[in-house]
Amino acid sequence: MSDREAPSSDDLSLPKATVQKIVSEIIPADLVFSRETRDALIECCVEFIGLISTQANDIAEGEAKKTIASEHVIKALQELGFADYIEPIRDVIQEHKETQKGRERKVGKFEASGMTEEELLRKQEELFGLARSKLNQEGGTSG
Repeated sequence: MSDREAPSSDDLSLPKATVQKIVSEIIPADLVFSRETRDALIECCVEFIGLISTQANDIAEGEAKKTIASEHVIKALQELGFADYIEPIRDVIQEHKETQKGRERKVGKFEASGMTEEELLRKQEELFGLARSKLNQEGGTSG
């Protein structure tokens, strides 16, 4: 594990409302889920996340990586005996990558313009000037 001191498990938690919502979607409507049970589940989840994170961190450090990648998490799950989770996680990772591709396209408008930053700034100033002229012609104040 790294030199950084990890926060104690008392400092870590998950949003209770989120956990309650997830549980409510899973269990039958006629079944009651007590606060104590929800809190115990949250503690188990935090412990599970800590266990996987620690193992993934060790794997990343063993590969001289400073960032824990999804493959480190998958390898940690395998090493810790949670192989059943690997395929669903791969599906989520793939879905996330697809979502990111969509976001990258939106960010790519600057590159798609084919203009340099200086050309875009000149064009912007030109458009501002036209807008000011139009506003002044329509009876606005000069500025």
